[in-house]
Formats: sequence, structure tokens, C-alpha cells
Amino acid sequence: MKNSSQMDPEDFFEFFNTSGYGEIYDIKNDFVLLCDKKDVNRFGAKLLPAFYYTIFMLSLLGNGLVLYIIYKYEKLKTVTNIFLLNLVISDLVFSLSLPFWAVYHSSEWIFGRILCKLVGGLYFVGFYSSILFLTLMTLDRYLAVVHAITSAKNRRNAYAVVASLVVWGVSILATVKEFVLYNVQRNEQSGMLCEETGFSKHILNTWQLVGYYQQFVLFFLFPLAVVLYCYTRITIRIIHTRMREKCRAVKLIFVIIVAFFICWTPYNVVIMLRAEQISSKFDSCTSELDYALYITRNIAYLYCCVNPVFYTFVGKKFRNHFRRLLAKHIPCLKEYVSTSQSSKTTSYRSPPTVHEY
Repeated sequence: MKNSSQMDPEDFFEFFNTSGYGEIYDIKNDFVLLCDKKDVNRFGAKLLPAFYYTIFMLSLLGNGLVLYIIYKYEKLKTVTNIFLLNLVISDLVFSLSLPFWAVYHSSEWIFGRILCKLVGGLYFVGFYSSILFLTLMTLDRYLAVVHAITSAKNRRNAYAVVASLVVWGVSILATVKEFVLYNVQRNEQSGMLCEETGFSKHILNTWQLVGYYQQFVLFFLFPLAVVLYCYTRITIRIIHTRMREKCRAVKLIFVIIVAFFICWTPYNVVIMLRAEQISSKFDSCTSELDYALYITRNIAYLYCCVNPVFYTFVGKKFRNHFRRLLAKHIPCLKEYVSTSQSSKTTSYRSPPTVHEY
């Protein structure tokens, strides 16, 4: 092999393409080398596949259960159920991408260029829309509780459908860069990769920063501000009017939102540290933040299979539907469910409202 100082430009690029040190993304003076992160990749190969398969199965089971309960018992009669249906769909869109990433992390990308772009994009569409639907549901609770009289005229199914379409539109627009930048690339050490590639280092860093700040501002700070404002106003309203039934309705969304921020805050802190690293032109190949990114990102992914647990076991209406569903398939539970139902009819109950889950 020639010494690198004696190489002409063509030999130089050939050396990097075959040596295992990196891969050339752009050969017009401004090229990008893949970082050598064997330890990080080994860590991911051990942790991620089983974790992704587990999340996928739990999410499929939980969200499928909620979807069946909506179809069997609830239909789309209320604004809340329309939002709930869209939230379940967004969780499923995200979860369906996980088996592809599990296979990728255990070996290499074997699904081709089109699926690389599609899976990479839908993966982000899923969790972006999930965040926005949670924010939208919180805002809807605020309108229903704090502005009950005026919102009753406007909270129609058409309003819910239009709002849902806006959320999906924003989520897809926010993911355009993933659909464009994701591509397959061969690496001598790792085989076929599915990453953001094909452009110069400056372009990739710029779009990476856009993605980090977009997620932090639009999909973290904005939902946080909306949630804090809405729940502060709702709490004040409940304290002043003692609306117990509405307090029950608020409980479900409140628990979901709290769980969301517990799961997503560490991840957003890490991506902002990554953004600072890129902006300051530190060595982006250092692996300290990579381990933190793996761990915090997977904690965030857990949220997709936590949501349906809250729907089923925290929400009063969904809990009752779940009991009926179990009683239908497990005969020994029929007596328990009928006893529970009879105790409800003999006790005081207020008229059903759209705030009850």
C-alpha cells in the first residue's frame, strides 16, 4: 500500500472506501467520513433488537386493544374518541417501524433504499404526531372544562377531523428532511447502512441541527407550555367549582402527559447537548453522548406502549369496557362484572358527559 502522502486524489478516496476507516459521502472537496464507533455499535446490537421487538409487541397488543374497544363500544361519537383514535394510529405507525430497526441493529440494512426512506420517515411521523395529539387532547380538555358553554357549540366532530388533519400535516412536513436524507450506503465494516447520508458534512450538520432544534422547540417546549397553561387553568376551575366528574376526566390526560414528559425530557436534554457539540465543532466522533442517546431514546420509546395501559386501566369508561370484554371471553368473570354494573345503577350517578372516559 502506498503512503498517504504519495497518493493521488483517486487513490486517496479509494483508500478510505476500502480501509474500513470510513465511507465517502461526497467527493467534491467536502467529504464526510463515518466515525469508527465499534463499541457503541456493539452496545446497540446487544440492547436494541430485543428492546425494539418487546416495545413493538406491547404496543401492538395495547394499542390494538384500545382500537378494538373504540370500535366495539365507543365508535366515533365524540371529539375525544376521534382524537384518541388518531393517537392510537400514530403510536402504531411509530411501532411498526421498530422491527425494521431491530433487524438493522442486529446485522445490517437488508430492506433496500425505498424502505430505508419510508421507514426512516414514518418512524418520525409516528412519534411527532403522537406528541402533537397529546397536546391537542390537553387543549381540548381545557376548552371543555374552562370554556364549557362557548366550546360546546364549536366542539363538533368536524372540528376534531380538521384538527387531526392539521396535526398529521405538520408531522409530515416536519419529517420531510428524513424522507430526503435517509439513504443506504455500503460500509466495509458494517455492511449496508440506512442513515442520513449522501450530502456534504456542512449540509448534514445543518439539517441535523435543524432537526434537533425543531424537536426541542416544536415537539417539547411548545407542548410543555400548552400543558402547563391548560392544566393550571383547569385546576383553578376545578377548585372554584368542585367539578368532581370533570376532575375524573382530567385525570387520564394528566397522567398520560406526566408520563410523556418523564419519558421524553432526558432524551431532549441529550439531543440539545448533541446540538451544542455540533455547533461548537467538537469532535462528533466521541462516544460519550452516544451511550446516553441510546438509553434516553429507548426510555422515550417506552411511552408508545405505556399509553394504552393508561387508557385501559386509568380511564373509568375504558376500564368498564375492558371488564366487559374480559367477561365475554372468560365466563368466570361474568358474575363479577354484573355485580359491578348493578352497584353502579343503584348508586348516585350524574348524567354522562363528553368529559367521561
